[in-house]
Amino acid sequence: MIQTVIFDMDGVIVDTEPVHHYAYHQHFKQLNIEVTSEMYASFTGNSTRNIFQKLKAQFNLVEEVEDLILTKRNLFNDAFDSKEDLYLIDGVEDLIKDLHDNGIQLIVASSASNVTINRVFTRFNLHQYFTHIVSGEDFPKSKPHPAIFEHAASLSIAPKENCIVIEDSTNGIQAAVSAGIFCVGYNSFHSKNQDLSKSNVVIQHFNELNFEKVRDLN
Repeated sequence: MIQTVIFDMDGVIVDTEPVHHYAYHQHFKQLNIEVTSEMYASFTGNSTRNIFQKLKAQFNLVEEVEDLILTKRNLFNDAFDSKEDLYLIDGVEDLIKDLHDNGIQLIVASSASNVTINRVFTRFNLHQYFTHIVSGEDFPKSKPHPAIFEHAASLSIAPKENCIVIEDSTNGIQAAVSAGIFCVGYNSFHSKNQDLSKSNVVIQHFNELNFEKVRDLN
């Protein structure tokens, strides 16, 4: 029986990708580098630190990774605060409340920074439902490395076998699979060109899940 659900955030709980896209591409212009759409798509599920480590190596950037992260984060925060059309993914709030009301433990494990996760959770009043927040910035390797989900599972009230992960990215699904955790692939409208084939179950909308269905998964 499933006792813990581990949620990714971007593309699963909220679609902050347009804000990230805007902030990253403003920064790319400042750095005078050309990042192809294919390269940018390959970053899905990676932490900001890992992305800038790759960009620094690829383009021989002179700036320090920490400075690059700070600049992008400031661009993101400015855009986030001014962006009014930012909504939770359709159906996810009802699912979160249903699971929480029925005693399922909820953990978020996102490649986003702690600052960004808390910004989103505060804006949408989500802290009350989740026992733990796990950020990818606290791990040296991003998804598809399984460390973030292994750590999230270690915080569970139940063994790993009684946990599931909900993910929308190729890298995130691979991380869950490598961690040995049952994975629900969410075919997010907002996450383009992602391979969900390694997930155990694929859903198109969160109305396909509720407490009873989640409890009996795997």
